[in-house]
This record gives sequence, C-alpha cells and structure tokens, in this order.
Amino acid sequence: MDEQPRVAVLGAGAVGCYFGGMLARGGTTVTLIARPARVEVLQREGLFLDAVQFQGRVKVAASADVSAAKTADVVLFCVKTVDTESAAKALRPYLGKSTLLISLQNGVDNVERIRSASGIEAIPAVVYVAAEMTALARVKHSGRGDLILGEDKQKDRLADLQAIVHLFERSGVPCRISDQIAVEQWTKMVLNCAYNAISALAQANYGAIAHNTVVHAVMEQAISEAVAVARAAGIPMNDVDMRAEGSKLGDAMAKATSSTAQDIARGKPTEINSLNGYIARRGRELGVPTPVNQTLHALVKLLEETTVAHARQKAS
Repeated sequence: MDEQPRVAVLGAGAVGCYFGGMLARGGTTVTLIARPARVEVLQREGLFLDAVQFQGRVKVAASADVSAAKTADVVLFCVKTVDTESAAKALRPYLGKSTLLISLQNGVDNVERIRSASGIEAIPAVVYVAAEMTALARVKHSGRGDLILGEDKQKDRLADLQAIVHLFERSGVPCRISDQIAVEQWTKMVLNCAYNAISALAQANYGAIAHNTVVHAVMEQAISEAVAVARAAGIPMNDVDMRAEGSKLGDAMAKATSSTAQDIARGKPTEINSLNGYIARRGRELGVPTPVNQTLHALVKLLEETTVAHARQKAS
C-alpha cells in the first residue's frame, strides 16, 4: 500500500463520516460516497467534525456514484447491514486488485456476506464510536472512536493491516490488530445486544441505561444469551467478563444513543435483524434459548414498522 493512500468511504453516514473525516483531517485524500443530498452539501461546504476534543471543518471529496471508489487504495465499507450484499455487488467492478476493503459494520457475518455476494475478501473490523449525523454534512462525536482490525484467512496481509493501523493512528484514531478478531466481533455483538434495542425502545443514552438498576436484569440476560450462542458457535469467549465490559461501555459512551435509536428517531429501517435478531436466529439453529433477545428484536421491529410507515406517510 502506498505511503499516501487514497481512501474512499462507501456509506458516508455517522461512522463513515467520522472516520473518513478524521483521516482527511490528518492529511489523507478522502472521498465520501453518499446520497445526493449529502453529497451536494459536502461539495459546497465540506464536512464539519464536532468532536469531543475539537470542532472544525475538513475538506473532502464527495460523490453519489460508487464508481468514485475506483481510484481508492482503501475502501471503508460503512453501509447498513441490510445493504451489505447490494453494495458489495455494486462496488465489485470498481475495486482494484490491490485495493483493501475494510468492513466497518455492525454484526458478525458481514465479511462472509460480502464474499458470498461479490467474491471480495474484506478485512473484518470492530468499531467503537459514539457518533451521529446532526445535519447533512455535520457529524457529532461524543465518545470513543477506536478500531480493531483482524485477518483470519489471509495472514499474508499483515503488512497491509500494519499500514492501515499507521494510517489511522497518525490521524488520531486509536487502532490495533487482533489475532482473535472473531472474539472481538462477538464481544461487540454482545454489547450491541445489551444496549442497542433498549436505547431504541426507551430513546435513552448509554449512561442512563448503564446506571438504571431496573434494566440491569434485562441487559444481563441478553448478554448471557448472546454469549451462550457465541460459545455454541465455537467462539472461545470463556475468559471474557461481558457484564463488566457492558458497564465499562456505558461509562465510556455515556452520552451516546445507539444507531438503532437514531434510525428509529429518523423513521429509517434499523439493523436489528443483524443484532438481537441474529442472536435469536442462531440460537434456534444451535438449540440455545434466547427469549430476551427474541423479545427485544420483536419489539424493535414493531416500532420500526410504525415509525418507517409514519415517515413515508409524512413525506408523501
């Protein structure tokens, strides 16, 4: 990979704009690929980063066309999980042979789905960041902002991973490589199952959830079920104290609301099928009971249907 790689961000929402914006602020050439309305503002005004440590505008290129990724050395794949297959297929013709694709998505199966849909061998990553779009070209960062990269199948890409870590680190983004990326992904999945649905249903931030004794039993049961599914799937999580990790995340991202809560508030489809819904599905396949995750999934789906229908009716 070149010392000055060009980066494209496919799916420039909160996660994509935050990490793409941080790279651009650090001097990397970045192209954000987003919907036309966002692209128009980005081209006119640039991206405003409202971060914990600083506030400022950064210059980025922007396009509504996936072909803008054809000159990139690195593509950050930040689309919603519901769009994984379609986005991967659309990207395939424009991805160079040496271009690195990094999946910065929720869930644990996106790399497999990308491969199945397009043949692209993506690099799995785990994202911890509290960010939301507060305007078309303004991203609000309220906690953490670190990445974990891993490579289970192609150990010869270690040098590429190290170069990506350096790229992020020099832009102020903590980033590390893990040789247990599946455990890292499942750890994030378990935490998502504990917080995302509850945050959406209650429209509450992580700090309020973490310090509410009434909901602790629900969170702990959701965590226990998800860990049981992970272990049944062969993920070695025996040494991970997920309840403690859940408390730490609540404190580290106290002001954050989940991406699921943000989608519900905007009347958009959520990723709940890839979170609590995934745990419920895998639990059925593996013979592991998951009543709390199943309930949280069902309630968010009902709320999603209502809010999406209302948003469409309002727009028509």
